Amino acid sequence: MRASESDFFEIRGLRYHVRRWRIVGAPKIVLLHGWMDVSASFQFVVDALRREWDVYAPDWRGYGLTDWGKSDGYWFPDYIADLDFLLDAIGAPLHLVGHSLGGNVACMYSGVRPGRVAKLVNLEGFGLVATKPDDAPRRYARWLEELHDRPGLRPYASFAELAKRLRDNNPRLSTERAEFLARHWGREAPDGGVVLRGDPAHKIVNPVLYRYEEARACWRQVRAPVLWLDGEETTAPKRLGLDAAQREERRAAFPNMRYATVPGAGHMLHHDQPEAVAHLIEEFLG
Repeated sequence: MRASESDFFEIRGLRYHVRRWRIVGAPKIVLLHGWMDVSASFQFVVDALRREWDVYAPDWRGYGLTDWGKSDGYWFPDYIADLDFLLDAIGAPLHLVGHSLGGNVACMYSGVRPGRVAKLVNLEGFGLVATKPDDAPRRYARWLEELHDRPGLRPYASFAELAKRLRDNNPRLSTERAEFLARHWGREAPDGGVVLRGDPAHKIVNPVLYRYEEARACWRQVRAPVLWLDGEETTAPKRLGLDAAQREERRAAFPNMRYATVPGAGHMLHHDQPEAVAHLIEEFLG
């Protein structure tokens, strides 16, 4: 397993953790994790890379070893701003790879700051189902209710129990990989149990509606070549309420896009088939 080191940056009032698999002078790749995930999730992909890359993977605000946010919730534009400041510290242009939430951030950012991204890889970053203005009253009401009755995260008796939960959720995950992830997803609690390294406030609904037309307008401004990878067995689009035509329309918004699916993989394709994902990424980056 390739060893990583930890760098910390002051980003917009937060102490930001960036995991780095350092090779000084090699081309730079930044890996962006998804919702309720951590940077260490990319370990298996990094281990499968055959060429030399200088790889960075931040823990988003409120995840992993990065500080929790200082407000009572999390806002999607903050991820875009955090990434911009991180790239100031890391140096750009470079290659961006994002999974799920991280893929959505990477795709939006690449349209907003096209000169900073050399190539873009989107792993299952579908966006969300389009909303309507009439959805706003219910969304604001739900947000207020969740602020009053704040969500929590389930505790676990041990890292072994957390690893079992990861395997129950994803049978493709090997025992060894689940045990590795559990040690990074979780931390020891004062009572001797284990809790996730994530702020429960991430579970509070965003009061601002997802505006698909605005997201697509950003995607259309992406100038970098794009590789979009989905797990062949993913169920994420169904959970999001996106049919095949909607998914195709979203991919078509990118001016220079290649699409492929990864056999034997679901939504967590970087866990399920990291060797195949690494091969496709390196083939694309050239």
